[in-house]
Amino acid sequence: MAPNSKPPVVKIMDYGKFKYEAAQKEKEARRNQANTILKEVRFRLKIEAHDYITKLKRAEGFLKAGDKVKAMILFRGREQSRPEQGVRLLRKFAEDVAELGTVESNPTIDGRNMVMIVAPLKSKSEAKQEQNAVRDAQRAANKQAAREAKTETDVSAEAPAE
Repeated sequence: MAPNSKPPVVKIMDYGKFKYEAAQKEKEARRNQANTILKEVRFRLKIEAHDYITKLKRAEGFLKAGDKVKAMILFRGREQSRPEQGVRLLRKFAEDVAELGTVESNPTIDGRNMVMIVAPLKSKSEAKQEQNAVRDAQRAANKQAAREAKTETDVSAEAPAE
């Protein structure tokens, strides 16, 4: 415990228990560790409003989960001669997801595609902890509701029938 003191202070302990606790801590650390994944959302230059909203919601879900989002616009034919429209669409996308993420790399042209990467504001582990807390609270509320329903049925069963 304190090896530099005179005389040294030690703690007598069970080595098997110590190994078990160390393994449990390591297991918990591995479980809470999360790797950020790059998810991809593909657009076309002439995307309809509803389709855009659907893609936007999908990207928001990825960002809430703590994953990076790669927004990609696919150019076809003459669309390649209008990269400024692609930049405009990606900027609009970046503004729409601004509360969940920040632009990590600005729009760049990669062959027939234009790519932009959006990084989440929360790390993957923070998002996972928040998600676990919400799930645990939901489970506790469900258990409480089940207990209340059971006590109500017990009380009604004990009441004398008239």
